[in-house]
Amino acid sequence: MKYAFVFPGQGSQFVGMGKELADNFKSAKEVFQEVNDAISQDLFKLMCEGPESDLMMTINAQPALMAHSMAVVRVLEKDFGINLADKAAYVAGHSLGEYSAACAAGVFSLSDTAKLLRTRGEAMQAAVPLGVGGMAAVIGMSFKDVDALVDVCRETGGECVAANDNADGQVVLSGHLSAIEKAVEVASEFGAKRCIKLPVSAPFHSPLMAPAAKVMKEALGKTTAHDAKIPLIANVLATPITNSREIIKHLVEQVTGSVRWRESVSYMVENGVTDVIELGAGKVLSGIVKRSYKEINTVSVSTSADIEALAKDL
Repeated sequence: MKYAFVFPGQGSQFVGMGKELADNFKSAKEVFQEVNDAISQDLFKLMCEGPESDLMMTINAQPALMAHSMAVVRVLEKDFGINLADKAAYVAGHSLGEYSAACAAGVFSLSDTAKLLRTRGEAMQAAVPLGVGGMAAVIGMSFKDVDALVDVCRETGGECVAANDNADGQVVLSGHLSAIEKAVEVASEFGAKRCIKLPVSAPFHSPLMAPAAKVMKEALGKTTAHDAKIPLIANVLATPITNSREIIKHLVEQVTGSVRWRESVSYMVENGVTDVIELGAGKVLSGIVKRSYKEINTVSVSTSADIEALAKDL
């Protein structure tokens, strides 16, 4: 068996996330308190009680998702004696999930990761005024085939890029709202089954995020970082790295660059991974892997019962 541990990105958050873990494991509760202390906010209360509208905000969703993922990691390590570095061939995360992966691999401390994600959320939200940018999911087109659609969308005078290459037939566009609305309007003419505008407040992973990239370069440059104990498959490379300077460099590039998730999963499979284990909220990433590679074992680990079952298998 060869394991890869993956960490979810924005969109997987939900009211109630992490509560059951904290109720059952002191080690999980300690993670949530450490994150609260790091960002000077009772984020865990928001995670447990909502309101959903506040939890959905980028500045809250990003550290919340990381906190949930790291609570799962901490319980595995502290309560079940399972060290990810002994079990994992690779770690990877989708967008903000790459920070969770880096934390799990020992690159950043939990407290520093929470601070970085709070800064990242604030910087991404501030980079583009509300109502100026947007994103849309294109279903039924490959990453290479979406170029013609992107070119037409740019004829509106707005920026448009393929921001996320999630899986065969699932690409996310990002850019000016005028270009995104054009994509929704004409995508079917280019062979798309559907094109759906996403409920996000900013055009993530596009050149419009350049101001946020500058903020993150400064923040990451001031943060203590260690070489990864587990090879980290970087979003913008789709190949593994362990050097802390390289990880920081590519985390900065990730703000404006494409999330090459399809290629990242392909790398795992081509290099012998048999099991992809998603740690944290939701089942998005394990679902994407299973649809593309039915032979790969996938599991989502979010609750106490999930952790106990995984610990037995590991």
